[in-house]
Amino acid sequence: MKTSIVNKLLTLSLGCLLSLNVTLCFADYNHTESVKPSPKIEQEKLSDEDFLDKLQKVHFNYMWDGAEPVSGLAYERIYEDGNYGSEDPSIITTGGSGFGIAGIIVAMDRGFITRAQGVARLQKIVTFLKRAQRFHGVWPHWLYPSGKATPFSQKDDGGDLVESAFLMEGLLCARQYLDANVKSEKQVIDGINELWHEMEFDWYRKDGKDVLYWHWSPKYGWEMNFPLEGYNESLIVYILAASSPTHPCPASCYHKGWAGNGKIRTNTTFKGYPLQIKHNGAETTGGPLFWAHYSWFGLCPIGLKDQYADYGEAMKAHVLSNYAYCVENPKGYPNYSENCWGLTAGFSVDGYSAHAPNNDLGVITITAALSSFPYAPKQAMAAARYWYQHKSLLWGKYGFYDGYSDSAKWYPKRYLAIDQFSRPRRFGKSLTLSTLKAIFQGKKDLFKGLYIENQPYDWKPYPVIHIDMGSVSADTPESLKETLLGMITDFADNFKITLNKRQLSDAFI
Repeated sequence: MKTSIVNKLLTLSLGCLLSLNVTLCFADYNHTESVKPSPKIEQEKLSDEDFLDKLQKVHFNYMWDGAEPVSGLAYERIYEDGNYGSEDPSIITTGGSGFGIAGIIVAMDRGFITRAQGVARLQKIVTFLKRAQRFHGVWPHWLYPSGKATPFSQKDDGGDLVESAFLMEGLLCARQYLDANVKSEKQVIDGINELWHEMEFDWYRKDGKDVLYWHWSPKYGWEMNFPLEGYNESLIVYILAASSPTHPCPASCYHKGWAGNGKIRTNTTFKGYPLQIKHNGAETTGGPLFWAHYSWFGLCPIGLKDQYADYGEAMKAHVLSNYAYCVENPKGYPNYSENCWGLTAGFSVDGYSAHAPNNDLGVITITAALSSFPYAPKQAMAAARYWYQHKSLLWGKYGFYDGYSDSAKWYPKRYLAIDQFSRPRRFGKSLTLSTLKAIFQGKKDLFKGLYIENQPYDWKPYPVIHIDMGSVSADTPESLKETLLGMITDFADNFKITLNKRQLSDAFI
């Protein structure tokens, strides 16, 4: 796989997570208490920038204030109504926590938490993950706070390669964000590298086949029998498997397994948008929107191309065709519109469902639009504004709830980690500067398998001054100058440079 631009792998953003067979776990979901009257419109005057800051910060708190205390990781679900029924509220999600880990570094970068707080939490997480149960270096879908695997289903009681790929993607984002010259941060980096090197992607080829398998269990072996073939949310598994420094998989796994020797290509259009790639089980309409989000929280699809697709354009077409379907509203559900759209997997009126145009149950899952800001910013902002007007029904302690249905008068006050964590990350600023910073610092391992790796560049590390104005708070020109001078002084100390003058203008001479 090659790309013509450098802004690609393991950068600072975030998505969310789901397994395709998750439907079985929520069959007894109780929704009868959730019937509510028509929403009351509420207004609050915020600029777009302030509004997005608020969304980021509040949704991030699911991973911060709402985290499981022993591990520092994310609970699978949090129900504000407290009605968990037969579901265990203590269960930890591995993949959803990967998205939350990337959210931690976004929160550090945005100043929602201090860097020291973020590093301490990451250290707790890495320590827990080292002792947690793994299967050839791969974590299960769910964990207890003890670190023991929690069966997702009877035979899904071992390693889950897709969930673990999302977890590792978040960890690698954190690894690249942290500074190896700081002792406490290097400890986290070393711990992440240890976990990364122990993931046996090659084991999950099932006796050396040219395809990766989703599950393996010491009790049931390969009986789940779920090869990762064709397009869904799990492309990142193949990216990481190809990039592994210790247990890599050959390119043939991607081409023969994932892409089916080219069978993944399609000329299908939906609502006027060329899908480019066949969506498993939804070839004519496109699947649930999380497929356009989950693999991409550490891998920017814009400009990423191979012989099968232009992935940036394919993801944009997926989102915009989903949007167009909701605006057209062929089933006549109330309030579907330019301001109310988005079909993806999440809680549903009768359990849990992978909502999509070919499975439209009248349920809007809020993460579908909010995670689509990179592809459709105007449409996503319109939806976010609309839902916030109805926050008396749709908003709680950790921001927007998972989903709702106006047609069923169904407004559950419940969160799901995999959907919750799509929101604080995808509103982020451009990642280009972070990518250039990594290149100038000589971090060639970050770009393994990508276009720039084999270009005529010496990969010599250079000192980089990267000033993030988002972290600057100053009320006067004088305080702004003092803040900037303080930042420059810190850079000078890191590079062992003595600044003899206390004037900002002299710091660059």
